[in-house]
Amino acid sequence: MKTGCYTALVTPFTGNGELDTDGLDQLIRFQIENGITGILAAGTTGESPTLKWEEHNRVIADVAKGAKGKCLCIAGTGSNNTHEALEAVGHAAKAGADAVLLVDPYYNGPSSLEIRREYIEPVAKAFPDTKIISYIIPGRTGAQLLPEDLALAARNFTNITTVKEATGDLDNMRRTRECCGNDFVIMSGDDSLIFEMMTDPAIKAAGGFSVMSNLAPKAMTDLVMLLDQGKTEEAEKIQKALAPLLGLVTVTTTETSALGKVKCRARNPLALKTLMQILGMPAGGCRPPMGKMTKQGLEVVVEAAQKVQADNPEIFAPLADFFHVDIEERLNNPEFRNGLWYDYE
Repeated sequence: MKTGCYTALVTPFTGNGELDTDGLDQLIRFQIENGITGILAAGTTGESPTLKWEEHNRVIADVAKGAKGKCLCIAGTGSNNTHEALEAVGHAAKAGADAVLLVDPYYNGPSSLEIRREYIEPVAKAFPDTKIISYIIPGRTGAQLLPEDLALAARNFTNITTVKEATGDLDNMRRTRECCGNDFVIMSGDDSLIFEMMTDPAIKAAGGFSVMSNLAPKAMTDLVMLLDQGKTEEAEKIQKALAPLLGLVTVTTTETSALGKVKCRARNPLALKTLMQILGMPAGGCRPPMGKMTKQGLEVVVEAAQKVQADNPEIFAPLADFFHVDIEERLNNPEFRNGLWYDYE
């Protein structure tokens, strides 16, 4: 894996919920034209749990085709069924993906040993020429491949080269570096932790998979490359400019119901796709059971974007140029928010 920023691309849908292939092509070109290192197709941000397998494979094939010779294509091929994962990796390899991402098996909760022996290693053995990225995100999966088992898997199979680390646990990341050695690639799976993970000498991350680079690929890529060059002060300025966006991956609000106060958590990619729609990008809504934000949650998203635009308009400038939109009008005219929220009741 190359040092850099990899966009966890959304999967755009039409108004009736079908795959928007024209919109997907636009999003791929937007990323490439703004210097992204690579594109992750059909990951969590791409709503992989709601994609039919033919849609899943189509998205990966389209990204691989569009990215060829321009940036890297990473295919989301993880499953809680090893046989499904093997089929998905086979398709991705045939489509020309540069690497595959294997999320820890979700819901059925295998141990770290089982994840290594019954999932990661069988895939690595079946596809020795395919680079494999392990994706550790216990908050989503309820399971976790531990650093020790990751290191053993990498020792046994040379195509296990990289981890997307989304535990949020810096000590776990440091243990990963300790177990896996200096040549193993650690990538951040959290936008807000890229800076810290790359500057921590005990982690030495090589960049990250970003959600908000869907909106700001140039700024996120510049941030990573400046950090890689040791230009921390310059990178810090970009980090500060991006900060309001980086807090939108999950938006939590306290809502009022007839039965009292309720916490409402809008998880990725709901806030992202909501903002993309406001800004005139091809995204469409999320597929059920994900739905819409509350009005209060929507206000959090709009206010964060307005702050970025007011303080650092250069962040959204590439988006405005590519999609031919007026950012100020989009963020300040309430008509662009119609239909994007509902009351708690």
